Amino acid sequence: MTNPPPIIPAAVTLPEITVKAVVLSVLLAAVLAAANAYLGLFAGMTVSASIPAAVASMAILRLFRESNILENNIVQTAASSGEALAAGVIFTIPALLLVGYWSEFDYWQTTVIATVGGLLGVLFTIPLRRALIVTARLRFPEGVATAEVLKVATADRREAGSRNAVKDIQSLFQAALLGAVVKFGESGMRLWAESLEGATQVGRTFFYAGLNLSPALLAVGFIIGLYTSMVVFLGGVIGWFILMPLCGLLNGIPPDVTGLKAATMIWSTQVRYVGIGAMLTGGLWTLTKLREPVWRSLQTLRENYQARHHSSDEQGLVRTEQDASLLWILVPFGLSLIPMAWIYTSVVESLPIGLLMTVVMALAAFLFSSVAAYMAGLVGSSSNPVSGVTIATIMLAALLLVLFMGAGHPAGPAAALVIGAVVCCAAAMGGDNLQDLKTGHLVGATPWKQQVMQVIGVVTAAVILVPVLSLLQAKYGIGEATVNHPHPLSAPQATLMASLTRSVFGAGLPWHLVGLGAVIGTLVILLDRRQESRGSELRFPVLAVALGIYLPLKLSAAIVAGGLIATIVKRVTESSGEPSQRGLLFAAGLITGEALMGILLALPIALSAVWPDLGADPFALFMTPPLGGWPGFAMLFLVGVSLYRIAVGKW
Repeated sequence: MTNPPPIIPAAVTLPEITVKAVVLSVLLAAVLAAANAYLGLFAGMTVSASIPAAVASMAILRLFRESNILENNIVQTAASSGEALAAGVIFTIPALLLVGYWSEFDYWQTTVIATVGGLLGVLFTIPLRRALIVTARLRFPEGVATAEVLKVATADRREAGSRNAVKDIQSLFQAALLGAVVKFGESGMRLWAESLEGATQVGRTFFYAGLNLSPALLAVGFIIGLYTSMVVFLGGVIGWFILMPLCGLLNGIPPDVTGLKAATMIWSTQVRYVGIGAMLTGGLWTLTKLREPVWRSLQTLRENYQARHHSSDEQGLVRTEQDASLLWILVPFGLSLIPMAWIYTSVVESLPIGLLMTVVMALAAFLFSSVAAYMAGLVGSSSNPVSGVTIATIMLAALLLVLFMGAGHPAGPAAALVIGAVVCCAAAMGGDNLQDLKTGHLVGATPWKQQVMQVIGVVTAAVILVPVLSLLQAKYGIGEATVNHPHPLSAPQATLMASLTRSVFGAGLPWHLVGLGAVIGTLVILLDRRQESRGSELRFPVLAVALGIYLPLKLSAAIVAGGLIATIVKRVTESSGEPSQRGLLFAAGLITGEALMGILLALPIALSAVWPDLGADPFALFMTPPLGGWPGFAMLFLVGVSLYRIAVGKW
């Protein structure tokens, strides 16, 4: 497979890093980082923002007299970097609260951890760009798709740019407004419940069904498509339709509780640990599968450098092949290790162990950011096994720390989590960065300018994420139900990481349930291998199934509904020959609007310290929604209809 010539030739120089592009990059990176943080804590899933960011940036930049495809590319590069870093942070940092290391998010430590992890992800993937994109010519499907979006945008600008720009902006803001209004009605005014769910007792057990009424979940399913959403839903079916009734039948109904509360208690105290076992198996399997990609990636990198060292060809000097220099890689890398060594030493109160943790972190970050970059080239960054990589890193780091500190050390879980947090951020950035650089390669961007904007996206997200997480914690709670927050944001990955580290350092897990999850994970792996050998498009990635077991069924039910809408839209637009990106933009707007409203509704809690009379819920009309979830179901139906009609071009 050969790379096509870039849209903008190397001999042509256009403005890339302009004032308006930088300002728009920072704004979009902040918004998408905040939205993805909320979405990840709420639903346990994040979505790649490269294409939505590209569509949003081209819609806004069209309003200016002078703009070009390379400016669009710069904006989507920085914006998607902010989104990717948010995924790395929310998978791990909240676990430091759950293990009791923090009572609230520490601004400076969290910002440093996120910045260093994201920066390492950028730096380590700079030398991989030429190796994987130019030499190995990996597919990078999302990077290619984003380049196609930018290419279409350029054609549209020449033909009917202003008209399409208005429609794109209208779709984006209408969707954001719709998502915000629905969230305000549910969580702000409390006009309806967040979900429709119920459980009925049959003999010695319960059967459950539920649907979350969030437009954001519907939009997530639309973006990721039917196959992925069905696999997650399959995990939910295993957990809630099979395992939960079976656990009730074998172990009996919890005393003094009935109905929905009893079913939820069986899931949270038993079935969830089966999901942990399946995710742990998936993480170890991911680590095993990555041996060959890692070796091939490193071989390609070595061969590439050898070829450049022995060649007198000036190809590396053309604009479209100018990466950041080695000095700009080594100096930031060395400087980034200093604050991490300080944080690690303060956590374990031992300089030698702190330095050892720093070395382990740096090696793991390089390894897994390279892995993520290679896997993104094969299957796309949305399918990257970041959760599995993080599970493996935290488990290995925890076992290493037990060797040096002992199993009973109180700082052990936090120390392992801080290592995993940096590595998770680096891995999340690694896959996203190479997708963006692939897009840049196809459109004719200057690589070092993209790499600068990736750093800007990282810093923007790192600065904004802690206030966002603090507001979400104060309003909704994170991970574990309390008296003040009986229905917290589930934060499934962070809860899993906390459970794993506590188990290694002596708190223990119900290993018979974890073992059952490992068996289920193994069976899913065998099924997926069979599908792979048959060349089937329908695959069963074990981490997606395990996540479905671990998530409340009502979340995955809403996600699969969005996947069904996406499939219907695809069939209709294929038959009519009029596929549209506006549905994708509308879905991204729904997520962003709901997430931002969810964050804004937390502001009264922060302001109540200054104005006590304001109260935590000043907009609430009811303590308990009078009609349950049915008004929300009607709203969700209208959102689904709107999404469909926008996507097929009828509105």
